[in-house]
Amino acid sequence: MDQFFTELGRTVLGRWKARNFSLECFPEIARSALEERPPAKHVELADLIRGFLLEDEQPFQTHSGFGQPELVVYNDPRFYIQVLFWLDGTTDIHQHEFSGAFHVLAGSSIHSMFAFDDAQSITPHLRMGRLRMKTTELLETGRTVPIVSGRDYIHSLFHLDMPSATVVVRTQTDPGTGPQFTYLPPHIAVDPIHDDALTMRRKQLLDVMEKTDDPAYARLVMEMLAELDFERGFFILQNTMSALRNLGAWDEAWRVFRKKHGPLADGVAVTLDEIVRRDGITAMRGAITEVEHRFFLALLLNVPGRDDILGMVARRFPGEPCETILRWATELVEISEEGAWLLDAEFPADVDIDIEEQPEVFLAALGHFLGVGKAPALPAAQRRLLRDALARSSWRALLP
Repeated sequence: MDQFFTELGRTVLGRWKARNFSLECFPEIARSALEERPPAKHVELADLIRGFLLEDEQPFQTHSGFGQPELVVYNDPRFYIQVLFWLDGTTDIHQHEFSGAFHVLAGSSIHSMFAFDDAQSITPHLRMGRLRMKTTELLETGRTVPIVSGRDYIHSLFHLDMPSATVVVRTQTDPGTGPQFTYLPPHIAVDPIHDDALTMRRKQLLDVMEKTDDPAYARLVMEMLAELDFERGFFILQNTMSALRNLGAWDEAWRVFRKKHGPLADGVAVTLDEIVRRDGITAMRGAITEVEHRFFLALLLNVPGRDDILGMVARRFPGEPCETILRWATELVEISEEGAWLLDAEFPADVDIDIEEQPEVFLAALGHFLGVGKAPALPAAQRRLLRDALARSSWRALLP
């Protein structure tokens, strides 16, 4: 066992016992213990890994899938200390059923805090509301942040470096603070632990029909959406959205769902579109290793406002932030058989330009819309098409 974490655990245990194991006091106890002896200054990551691999005497390890991986380095019946490694992992927007504090042992992360306003419970496992970002900050190595259980602490982390590592001092569980909802911006919260085996099997069966090009696929989905309750209907709609769009049946499916559930359905379409956008950026991140580009993707994923994005870029990189972003765009532009792409923005087919010239024109248009360059020499209607293509993508947060 690692001696540093054994001592840290005993310190936390002694202080918490003196406060009669009050859950309300635990986040501050954990935070202060981590800040008094910061793991980033006292733990060598290579030594921790070597010791864990070679020494059999270790605390009880969980079967948790959180972290890449999770190492339990101290365990007590009331709380434990874990080290979480992250390679390309990005946490969902979530709340906790435990409390404590986390410390950045290695790497850095974009940390965002949220509120879920006007919330209403549709079922015990699904809520509707309005997810609002409160703050976004850059967490560098050595930073410690408290964790409070329940719905008043909703956050996400986008890990910039590979690997990143965090130390978490946490309770086992805080009674009455569940479910540990995951938030799908901008309007839905779901319980990721809820086990609806029937819906799972139905989605798997629909996947079989999709992969075998069953002609009854779209019709059966429509019949299901017309009959299912809101929660199950939402998960079926989410699971089949891509296939229905490829079949040209999405608009009809949405009309069926909207007719069944009325105004309650109003937040679903934009939430599903945002799921697609966030999944796309997360997938791009898995293929990108350049630190500056990963930082930029983190901003596009987590920061919805132009001023906030530009402010974060300005704090980390010298020079005019829009020019920095345009440089990144130049490095990230790609060209395929279909045309040019700027991340998830596709060059519009109605702008009739040779494919080899599309990247330059796309970048010129982006620079113009960012306010750091001249507009491309195109008719106004075609410039609008370029702006529309960017506005449908993750670049929309940066457009004035």
